[in-house]
Amino acid sequence: MTDASPLHHDPLYTDAALVAFYDAENEGGADVAFCTELARGVGSVLDLGCGTGAFLVGLEAPRRAGVDPAAAMLDIARARPGGAAVQWVEADARLLDLGQRFDLVVMTGHAFQVFLTEDDRHAALATIARHLAPGGRFVFDSRNPACREWEEWQPHNSRRGVAHPRHGEVEAWNGAVHDPATGIVTYETVYRLPDGRELTATSRIAFPPRDELARLIAGAGLVVERWLGDWNGGPLADDAPEFIPIGRLA
Repeated sequence: MTDASPLHHDPLYTDAALVAFYDAENEGGADVAFCTELARGVGSVLDLGCGTGAFLVGLEAPRRAGVDPAAAMLDIARARPGGAAVQWVEADARLLDLGQRFDLVVMTGHAFQVFLTEDDRHAALATIARHLAPGGRFVFDSRNPACREWEEWQPHNSRRGVAHPRHGEVEAWNGAVHDPATGIVTYETVYRLPDGRELTATSRIAFPPRDELARLIAGAGLVVERWLGDWNGGPLADDAPEFIPIGRLA
């Protein structure tokens, strides 16, 4: 296991100036809608890699916990309306032990891909198993490497406008390089402010193949009940954009 979560050193999640863009770039989405349905009627939810906490504060579950290694993200989560009703924990998901079990454990937003080695991924899955209640369910997502999504993360086709709460309209773009030996993609995110200043961050994520995920899930004492290929409920196929396992304790 590596010594620290990659997010501990990634200003995209730790620098408040960059974190201010997070919600504008990640608002809502099919994953939030899907997991909100999964959470309907359950008593407890654990969100690993909860980010700024928008998913959890929108739920009605009596017991909710959000875990993230980035303090700047959790600062926003705590300040949200309804944030005081959630237990927010600054921690590395590979090492977490809350001494609690939950009816639903989620890890969305491709947070699973920040774990760069097989050992790290095993540790994260063991954390899911350690916190999952008997009869409870887990779900997470990881991009299908066969789709080579990183090829789209280039300056010429990723330029976009992002509304910032203080700076107004900001120009943004990405650049990415894939290492075929490790499956790790290193990508840069750039925000150019109206005054010409640029805020940048370099991030690294892995694209593990499905057979590895299946093996590690089983090794963590978990069982997949069904695999989805996207958050709209599409079937898993060779060209599906996502690997989304939904399962329970073995």
